[in-house]
Amino acid sequence: MEKPLIMSDSRGLYVVVLAGGISHERDVSLRSGRRVADALIEAGHRVVLRDPDAGLLPFLDEERPDVVFPALHGSSGEDGSLLDLLRALGVPTVGSTGAAARRAWSKPVASSLVAEAGLSIPESIVLSHEAFRELGAASVLRVVRGGLEGDLVVKPGSGGSAQGVTIVDDTNDLPRAMVEAFTYDDVAVVERRVVGTEITVAVVDTGDGPRALTPVEIEPTSGVYGFQARYNAGETTFYAPSRLDDDVAAVVSDAAVLAHRTLGLRDLSRVDFIVDSSGRPWFLEANVIPGLTETSLVPLAIEASGTDAPTVYGGLVRSAAARAS
Repeated sequence: MEKPLIMSDSRGLYVVVLAGGISHERDVSLRSGRRVADALIEAGHRVVLRDPDAGLLPFLDEERPDVVFPALHGSSGEDGSLLDLLRALGVPTVGSTGAAARRAWSKPVASSLVAEAGLSIPESIVLSHEAFRELGAASVLRVVRGGLEGDLVVKPGSGGSAQGVTIVDDTNDLPRAMVEAFTYDDVAVVERRVVGTEITVAVVDTGDGPRALTPVEIEPTSGVYGFQARYNAGETTFYAPSRLDDDVAAVVSDAAVLAHRTLGLRDLSRVDFIVDSSGRPWFLEANVIPGLTETSLVPLAIEASGTDAPTVYGGLVRSAAARAS
């Protein structure tokens, strides 16, 4: 990966943007990192774009940048491991702590916590791969079919970009969906599908407390917001702001901030919901390092909220630097 040092205004901070990694979402991360780097350069900062390879920690220890901005998707950045190491290294970092990242990274854990805080979550069954094998796939699937009504969503217990996610409207497809989910994680979540409008809310905190940006509505051409629909232009229509009634949009925004606070997230997150026909938001997941590519949702929310990426990302790095001073 190219690692240019791009100089700008000397008053700017020295920021290392981390992108790439070895997860299934490497290509998305590289695109996010480039966009973040460009925005920070425009904001007047000095930027190095780095891959989290074996030379990263010695590099950071020697260079001592003012701030690290992780744009790593998947386990490379979102399972908390690298975030813990950056904290131990004493490098100011944009984003959540390792502990908070682990809470959000595990979809079952995140759902349990926000449900205790009062948010609605779809009824689900969580299965480890080990239990699935030991108890017998046929018996397990029979219980799952009997325990959850209607169409189902099967997804890995962690991960992003909708990889390994399958909508099951024919129970004969359930075994294949389980195999697909277990390809990405040792835990699979089978949940009742909630039909409604898919909404995502970016939550930003540049030092004054978390606030929700304009909710974005997602309408995939295929009807399913999968990996291709997320990252291929033209396959999804986005509405920013969403077409929700103002009062429903306010409820969803409040729910996003509540999820952000409940999980102990920091600086930037994206919280995904399905809003049913009654206007009730159902929590799906929270992302501690959301996609920031040219087709991602957070940049859309930033623009719809009347600001721009250089302002928001610049505010995040200055807040992270101030936190460490």
